[in-house]
Amino acid sequence: MEREQERAPQAHGTESTNAGAPLDAIYDARVLGLPKMGLLGVQHLFAMFGATVLVPLLTGLSVSSTLLFAGLGTLLFHLLTKRMVPAFLGSSFAFLAGYFALTGMAGKPGWEGLDKTTLLAYASVGVCVAAFIYVVVSGLVKAFGVKTVMRFFPPVVTGPIIIGIGLVLSPVAVNSASTCWPVALAGIVAVIVASVFGKGMVKIIPILIGVLVSYLTAVVLGNWCGVASAAVDFSKIGAAPWIGLPFHWNETVFPVLAHAGDNAGRILSAVLIVAPLSAATMMEHVGDISAISSTVERNYFANPGLHRTLAGDGLATLLAALFGAPANTTYGENTGVLSLSKVYDPRVIRIAAVLAILLAFCPKFAAVITTLPAATVGGVSFILYGMISAVGVRNLVEHQVDFSKPRNMLICAVSIVCTLGISFSKAGAVTFDLGTAKISLSGLAVGALIGIFLNAALPGKDYAFSETEPNMKDPERFGGPKAGK
Repeated sequence: MEREQERAPQAHGTESTNAGAPLDAIYDARVLGLPKMGLLGVQHLFAMFGATVLVPLLTGLSVSSTLLFAGLGTLLFHLLTKRMVPAFLGSSFAFLAGYFALTGMAGKPGWEGLDKTTLLAYASVGVCVAAFIYVVVSGLVKAFGVKTVMRFFPPVVTGPIIIGIGLVLSPVAVNSASTCWPVALAGIVAVIVASVFGKGMVKIIPILIGVLVSYLTAVVLGNWCGVASAAVDFSKIGAAPWIGLPFHWNETVFPVLAHAGDNAGRILSAVLIVAPLSAATMMEHVGDISAISSTVERNYFANPGLHRTLAGDGLATLLAALFGAPANTTYGENTGVLSLSKVYDPRVIRIAAVLAILLAFCPKFAAVITTLPAATVGGVSFILYGMISAVGVRNLVEHQVDFSKPRNMLICAVSIVCTLGISFSKAGAVTFDLGTAKISLSGLAVGALIGIFLNAALPGKDYAFSETEPNMKDPERFGGPKAGK
């Protein structure tokens, strides 16, 4: 097999050599045959599934549209990156705070009479603008170079934003978990055990395992033991058809945009609440591309280039948001599958994308997902939201942000206090009038904007983005520049 792998024909659109790669690495999966490629695609589908479907369950967005645009977004990303980067795009958790902030506006001044579906549509408009920022930044990266652009989004800015996202979301997890703590704890324990003690694929899909264990616990307690708070309603599954459309017109942004003149204040508020989160998600994207480059041993910052990966991520998110699906992002879970399987051919990712699209047209499958009790979702998100904040801390630590410098301390301190103080205040947002429109800004939006402003205004910028950080320890091995260049 090793000889076969070494002589494997190179996949179209990928690098032309396996030089420097381990002997067991496969860059053209066609040598394995279609059945094995299909199984690898299913493996990638399982890896992304738990986290991807959790976002619509938390927000109220459509599960079917989430799967559809995760698949379509992945295919679009591959097209824009010259079919070179083996990345799967699933639901982004970073924008959850934006969705919750908008749905939390229900009944407040300027937002009276709007149901949850409409409020989610406004949030999707904000995500569209965030996606457009991705595309703009990708153009700037192409024009001025990645180092120049990324100076405006250093870890001292993005780290506190990511920390704030997890902390702002934490009460949501606790409230959901508290509906039935035994069910929630079953999921929490399962995630911990799978993450710490699991081997192989088990270690890569802890979220999916946590959901399954918690769900089974709910069925046992609620449906067999009579615990009302844990009961699972299976009638939704029986009533759902086998085949149907993944989304409905009223769930898209188009009804909101059709009356943009009348909704200008609400649209501007949604944009100001959601769009600043793109500063954190772009850095998340950079980290994911770095991790994929390190795993696959190809420098994707150089070829196809960060401008292409950013544009691919942004346009995939724009497409999803237009039709009421969650924002997309590159998934670390699928990078874990790459590392486990040693099959680095993007074709297997595209197989997973096609499978996700097919599942999107099965409402009965989506109905199974929607029967998950609140405690199951709360238990899993209990860990996920904490992990989001931990990622923010890791971002600061890995880049060795020096907090002995007053500049860094002030940026971080003011950003976090604005984020948490406003989010947990009685008002829950900063509200002001702009002409006849009433504008609302969430704590996260204020924290992100102030962090970006302070970084741009205060002297002493010392952050220099490297195309080989933070995971590519031996840049020459990946075709990147020598250390120190």
